[in-house]
Amino acid sequence: METDQSIRQAKEVLQLEAESILQLIDRVGEDFSRAVDLIYRCTGRVIVAGIGKSGLIGRKIVATLTSTGTQALFLHPVEGLHGDLGIVTKDDVLVAISNSGETDELNMIVDSIRAIGVPRIAFTGNLSSTLARSCDIVIDVGVAREACPFGLAPTSSSTAALAMGDALAVALIHRRNFQEKDFFKFHPGGSLGSRLRAKIRDVMICGSQIPRVDIGATVLDAIREMDETNKGFVLVTDVTDKLLGILTDGDVRRLVRTGLDFRNQRIDTLMTRSPKSIRDNISVALTVETMQRMEITTLVVTDDENRIKGYVHLHDILGRGGTLKMTLSE
Repeated sequence: METDQSIRQAKEVLQLEAESILQLIDRVGEDFSRAVDLIYRCTGRVIVAGIGKSGLIGRKIVATLTSTGTQALFLHPVEGLHGDLGIVTKDDVLVAISNSGETDELNMIVDSIRAIGVPRIAFTGNLSSTLARSCDIVIDVGVAREACPFGLAPTSSSTAALAMGDALAVALIHRRNFQEKDFFKFHPGGSLGSRLRAKIRDVMICGSQIPRVDIGATVLDAIREMDETNKGFVLVTDVTDKLLGILTDGDVRRLVRTGLDFRNQRIDTLMTRSPKSIRDNISVALTVETMQRMEITTLVVTDDENRIKGYVHLHDILGRGGTLKMTLSE
């Protein structure tokens, strides 16, 4: 019985916090756009400040910003009042976080930062608060109620502030045209960073795992190979392993829709000739950027004489496939 009650309560909390985030959607407007523009044009850093749970949320927002190309620092308001204010320059932008907007220490530091001439952005649930009146831009992160049954512990409100911080960071990612190769620069020790830093030769699928048929094969032979390997494509080569073409499952579906009886036709009559390929000394980061620009998920790896050495798939590089992830962790 107690277990059932715990499950019910957990679901209620998740539902309430999810609704709190969804209610923010209609509030994202001109002020949010101005905040993105202000930070994008900032020549200094984003200084994030908050007390208690808001401070913890602020630290997470700083971590997200710094890892995605926006320089940011967390300033504890109490420490700021006792000397750390010296890190703030007139080239910076302040993001102050407080649900009530009436946290004394935070408002004191905001006043001091205003005197320096720093533009100020507030994340608050109280649009008529002291904090809101002290800032140039106000982002509404208010919630209907906290998930805490007493309405005291910051729960829904801290979740809403965190989600809005993520929204701000992602908007800046797009504004800066931040790419996977840039992400790698800031995550050299992480799992994704390790994958992006590698060369294609380190992560490509090769040998018997490459789906391929000879140039003399029929389309039906190619489809059988595609089914057996379950890769969604098959490569066409000559006797020296030179890459001549590719047939994908999308090609097959299009052929079926035309009503054409292609089963006994030779593969060279229907394959895509001269498919996209790369060399094995190219970085994974650059390869990912190339694949996304071309809007393709698979690239063939060839040598200088166009002989097949392997292939890479976008999902495997980014960790959603099992084979490459396992290879990279060994």
